[in-house]
Amino acid sequence: MMKALFMGTPDFAVPCLQALCDVAEVVGVVTQPDRPKGRGQKMQPTPVKLEAEARGIPVYQPEKVKTDEFTSFLEKLAPDIIIVVAFGQILSQRILDIPKYGCVNVHASLLPRYRGAAPIHWAIINGETETGNTTMYMDKGLDTGDMLLKSHVDITDDMTTEELHDILMLQGGQLLKETVKQIEAGTIKREKQIDEHSCYASMLTKDTGHIDWNQPAQKIHNLIRGLNSWPGAWSIMNDKNFKIWKSRLSDLSTSGRPGEVVAATKHGLVVAAGEGCLEIIEIQPPGKKKMQAGDFMRGHGAAIGDVFH
Repeated sequence: MMKALFMGTPDFAVPCLQALCDVAEVVGVVTQPDRPKGRGQKMQPTPVKLEAEARGIPVYQPEKVKTDEFTSFLEKLAPDIIIVVAFGQILSQRILDIPKYGCVNVHASLLPRYRGAAPIHWAIINGETETGNTTMYMDKGLDTGDMLLKSHVDITDDMTTEELHDILMLQGGQLLKETVKQIEAGTIKREKQIDEHSCYASMLTKDTGHIDWNQPAQKIHNLIRGLNSWPGAWSIMNDKNFKIWKSRLSDLSTSGRPGEVVAATKHGLVVAAGEGCLEIIEIQPPGKKKMQAGDFMRGHGAAIGDVFH
């Protein structure tokens, strides 16, 4: 059984750590330092740290993994393989060269599509109908190493990033387990990435979620579900900033201008877009919790003729 070092941080990485423990001796886990969270700003451990501690695996939390001191420590630890899943830091070439079986990453897209920081979000925002996970050998580039195994997931019309994340999270563990088995058996096959087929999934900012109502309703719907549950799509109406969490396409025909509330339904409010109409199902007024858009309308939070900007 190989000696493995695992590097990961959020919930997404936990099933991969669990799966790795089934097929390798995990000699250590490297994760991000504890950070203050919540109103009380209490220091919170990462999900990967909690899982590792529950399994009795040594945990290391360097502020920077690439320092000479920590790299020297990893060289002495001498793992056969390093597994990296949503770790949050870039590895140096010196670290990549440590394990004899290489460094393997689980990436939440069908590479070479959606290299980068937010592949799940951008697959939905861009209206993709399929995505998946890819295991790959790491190199000095950003998600450019040789591909190993892939798994596929269909993206349904109303699937949100949160829902897709959870599917890929569980699927990633099983894909990693099979990848490690094949690497140890010497049967794994490598496939070069074709750069011309790639696209980049850039980091998300608040401005990413600003809705442009001149866009077709389908594109706005994709943005809303792609940013659910973080950071959220938003728009301004009556000088107030509203987050919009759920929507669906409406078959209502209207001559309303883009952003105008043109109808109310039992479940929501219908807004004209640059092409077609969108029914908002769940909305969050400033300083309040999420609510059904129908309740928002009945509570006189908006009226037909009001305009989102």
